[in-house]
Amino acid sequence: MTIKMSVLAACVAGAFLASPVVAAETGTTAPIPSSVKGQFVDLPGVHLWYLDSGGDGTPVVMLHANTGTSESWRYQFEPLIKAAYRVIAFDRRGRGQSTPADTGPQPGSVSEDLEALAAHLKLKPFYLVGVAGGGFVALDYAAWQPQRLRGLVVGASTGAVREAPVQDAIKRIEIPEIRKQNASYREVGPSYRAVNPKGVEEWLAIEHHSESQHGVKSQPMRQPNTFAKLETIKAPTLVVAAGADLLAPPSLMKLWVGHVANHEWAMVPESGHSIAWEKPDEFNALLLKFMAKH
Repeated sequence: MTIKMSVLAACVAGAFLASPVVAAETGTTAPIPSSVKGQFVDLPGVHLWYLDSGGDGTPVVMLHANTGTSESWRYQFEPLIKAAYRVIAFDRRGRGQSTPADTGPQPGSVSEDLEALAAHLKLKPFYLVGVAGGGFVALDYAAWQPQRLRGLVVGASTGAVREAPVQDAIKRIEIPEIRKQNASYREVGPSYRAVNPKGVEEWLAIEHHSESQHGVKSQPMRQPNTFAKLETIKAPTLVVAAGADLLAPPSLMKLWVGHVANHEWAMVPESGHSIAWEKPDEFNALLLKFMAKH
């Protein structure tokens, strides 16, 4: 990336970070707290954009879905910071502001980028939170780097588990042509879309921002997620299902969650796939309660 492009990207990201958005439940504006700093770091294979609240609190690292960017976590930053956690989120390589670099192999994996960031920031053991496609990565990383984690939270996710029971269920519930439609139809629940058009508009703005790079290959798992792999995860794990999720309904998630030995189960009614965005109060309460115990 040229210096000019880097400066432009930083300006765009800064504007996005500072802009107020419509709060998910109240209709009021809720900008990311000013204590959260957005910055780039050069890691192997990636010029990575991340948000970091800083401080000495226990870190919480949040992984966005296959849609969106680190901005998708804006309803989690303030409550977690108030609870004395250090909150970190980053854009995946090829999404938002994080761009591939010639300093390492391409496309790499999100787990490897996360590990490089954790090493760069010298993070003490942290909580890892991933929703939807971020949940795929969270499981991948938890099996690979167990010593890094205090706890694991996976929300609204198929887990990208390769075994036939999960894959067959995914095929059975797939709505024909849905992936050709506006992303909000599959990713955002109908209850939320019915009552919060401004919230949907903001969600779509973040998704549009995340797709600003074209021709960048998606990052695969470091290793495929399998039942056997999930059985090696030792971290205390909270699995949160979304009651109105078209892509990973509770019954589908139950096909894999039993293979994670040390897990707790919760469900948020009426939420679609974008659980942390649609139902932040409920999601945050579950997250904070889990972390307080572990």
